[in-house]
Amino acid sequence: MNQAPDPDHVTFTIDLTAEEARRRAEVVAALGPDWDPMAVLRDEQAAHALLYSGLDAEQQRIHDMLVAAGVLPGQEPGRAASH
Repeated sequence: MNQAPDPDHVTFTIDLTAEEARRRAEVVAALGPDWDPMAVLRDEQAAHALLYSGLDAEQQRIHDMLVAAGVLPGQEPGRAASH
């Protein structure tokens, strides 16, 4: 169903592919040559383990319940909450 062009509106499209590539290149450049994504991941995993270490029985029960419900991520690789 084609409608007549509205003289008060201009229809245009933008291909953001080049802009997204430029943005990503700028982000990587800003991270610098010393950025080590594997070290960042290891540090993040260590912080996660430390955060949930030393829970008492009730805290562990609540943590397990929240993991099972998908509110908190579990221990599996690539973990992320499902909700």
